[in-house]
Amino acid sequence: MSPVNDHSPPEGTQLVKAAAISSVFGGIILMGVKFWGYIQTSSQAVFSDAMESIVNVVASGLLLFVIIYSSKPADEDHPYGHGKAEYFSAAFEGGLITFAGLVIVAEAISALVQDRTLFNPQLGLAVVVGAGLGNLLLGLTLLRIGKARGSVALVASGKHLLSDFFTSVAVVVGLAMVVWTGIKWLDSATAILVGLLLAREGLRLVRSSVGGLLDAEDLETLKQLEKIFTPLATEGVIQIHHVKVIRSGAYHHIDAHLVIPEFWDIARAHARTDAFEAAVIKNYPYGGEMNFHLDPCRRAYCQVCDLAQCPIREEAFTKRMPVRLDHLRDKEEPREYQGLGTQPPS
Repeated sequence: MSPVNDHSPPEGTQLVKAAAISSVFGGIILMGVKFWGYIQTSSQAVFSDAMESIVNVVASGLLLFVIIYSSKPADEDHPYGHGKAEYFSAAFEGGLITFAGLVIVAEAISALVQDRTLFNPQLGLAVVVGAGLGNLLLGLTLLRIGKARGSVALVASGKHLLSDFFTSVAVVVGLAMVVWTGIKWLDSATAILVGLLLAREGLRLVRSSVGGLLDAEDLETLKQLEKIFTPLATEGVIQIHHVKVIRSGAYHHIDAHLVIPEFWDIARAHARTDAFEAAVIKNYPYGGEMNFHLDPCRRAYCQVCDLAQCPIREEAFTKRMPVRLDHLRDKEEPREYQGLGTQPPS
């Protein structure tokens, strides 16, 4: 019902690209520092942190490519734009995290069995603390920009770097225990724990990204829409149900069923739904468009319809129907209004 909006890249694309470039260079520097620390100490805990940095560098390189590609506007071959590519990036990054976690576990078990010598754990502590703080700063920056600009890939990368920071915290605790107790096998034990946690985090990221690729229902998005719809569902927008969202990176396509007055002609229905869409998109945190299926009121909603001067009203207006999450998810109108008031308009 509503016209298709412009699918031009969202505002702030250059900022997102700059953040992605910073992620690449920051990852390379931190990886170099960590591997230097591993060479100096032979610590499996430091090795686990360094392995995670390889994933960071590869993933940040892919992130930069995907950010550039997904910012391309919609065309004839991609009418919904190129934003879905961000989910591929996030899924690939999750796979790399899982693989790195398993490699860390395998290497730590090997070191534990062979009883390898650990050198200068104090230096390892200093390296991991410094690199961990670097990951924390970079991760928080990517997360903030990604959320502000609606970039799925940037948010995933930011979360990855924050998980790397917590990995570093675990490594610091493990090395501190080695220094304090002199029990060197705690180094490998820490690495095994870190590897398992990383593998779990990677699988969670893959699952979330696959959900985005398959347009799985996102309750958080529907809750956002519930809040936005609530003050806007008035003046003829009587009830909203069967809301579906196709997420294409920072651009969302929203389908919805609207119940409107049955006596409205096409021109009036078109004008009202256009105004409703514009108000929703203005308050929505992503770029987007809406497509409406219109249901007639069938004179069943009179008590909850606040439309002034309605020529077919059969009951006085009492109060507006609240916008509810269960209604947005439901494929049908509320049961109490189904099949009522079926007489034709006057």
